[in-house]
Amino acid sequence: MPSFKEAKERFRGSIAPVITPFNEDESLDLETFKKLIDWQIESGSHGISVTGTSGEPSSLTVEERELVMETAKKAVAGRVPFLPGTGSVNHNEAMRLTKAAQEMGADGAMVIVPYYNRPNQHALYKHFKTIADAVDIPIILYNIPGRTAVNLEVETIARLAEDCPNIIGIKESNKDFEHVNRVLLKAGRDFNLYSGIELLCYPMLAIGGAGHISATSNVAPAPVAEIYNAWARGDVKRAQDMHFEMMELNDILFKDTNPSVAKAALGMMGKIKPVLRKPMDIPSEALQKELREVLINYGIELKDEVKS
Repeated sequence: MPSFKEAKERFRGSIAPVITPFNEDESLDLETFKKLIDWQIESGSHGISVTGTSGEPSSLTVEERELVMETAKKAVAGRVPFLPGTGSVNHNEAMRLTKAAQEMGADGAMVIVPYYNRPNQHALYKHFKTIADAVDIPIILYNIPGRTAVNLEVETIARLAEDCPNIIGIKESNKDFEHVNRVLLKAGRDFNLYSGIELLCYPMLAIGGAGHISATSNVAPAPVAEIYNAWARGDVKRAQDMHFEMMELNDILFKDTNPSVAKAALGMMGKIKPVLRKPMDIPSEALQKELREVLINYGIELKDEVKS
């Protein structure tokens, strides 16, 4: 296992949060899943994450999440860092999944703020510290207050970064740009900050971010990776241009709850069956029509229609 300092350097760039494909009967479609991972890596994604928000983890059993993680680990085969999402509303489930990630040889784990139950900041500190202390792999915190109904505050993040050497970064799906600036100020400039907000991928690089974990990479992995690549090679104008070029696609993919639009897009592209487990569903026909037009404008080859 590389040192945590080495992990900070290795876990940089566009880490793709890959969707979980299902068959028509809503069973796991693991063969298609492996093909998606190959496509992501071949398209230039710098890392792979699964069973995060885009992977519909709340629609999976714990055993299914472990199976998806194991399948992804084998598919990645060490080509890029593998950072599965192991968080849960249930502390014991998060512990089990994070330990499972370590046992299967994952490079690290991404652990979301528990959703629905809205723990206070001290409770969040104890939750994450207990998980971090139980494993030796790097941990990326995942803050997405729009989904969890509670924000992981800067002071809590900084405390965890100081007290837990293996907590090396955070995915911030937080539209408050002042907050994310203060994360680096308080947790340290070497703390890995990843954008989970599509319109903040480039701005977070500009303040010292380590990269992004963008749902848009499910549909357009190469240009999402190019934002980071351009910045890393010092081509600021190219990074800025890509930032603005991606806006229309970013916007359409979030006109309904993620990953419904991304799955519809991948269905149109012929890469998956556009199936979500209830209570989620694919977008309306009107939004599908709008999506199709946007994908065509981006030069994305379409093959199939998506039914309502």
